Amino acid sequence: MKEIMAVIRMNMVNQTKKALSDNGVDAFFAREATGRGKGLVSRDILEGAEKGHEEAVALLGDKGRLYPKRVLTVVVPDEQVDTVVKTIMKVNITGKPGDGKIFVMPVLDSVRVRTGESGDASIA
Repeated sequence: MKEIMAVIRMNMVNQTKKALSDNGVDAFFAREATGRGKGLVSRDILEGAEKGHEEAVALLGDKGRLYPKRVLTVVVPDEQVDTVVKTIMKVNITGKPGDGKIFVMPVLDSVRVRTGESGDASIA
């Protein structure tokens, strides 16, 4: 069992949700988030801006801004991981910075509270 966490653009949520559903994945979580990639921003400039140095803030401009994102979390059996990752990528890839990030992490177990089922049965 794996947890797939995808950070995507806000405007791509509906298309991603539909694509996942079309591929048999209807259960997932979505959270609002803000963030940014590492881009081309110098750590020294970021630290200076955080300390309030006007020169650093001016150099930083819009690059230090946090952008609204969505974090989708899906837990699937191991055999579905490739399908889910490829589906998310297919919908969200534009080739431009900010397309997002996908993380795949192991899940040791899960339990359906209502029935007590565990493992893959709890997410089926």
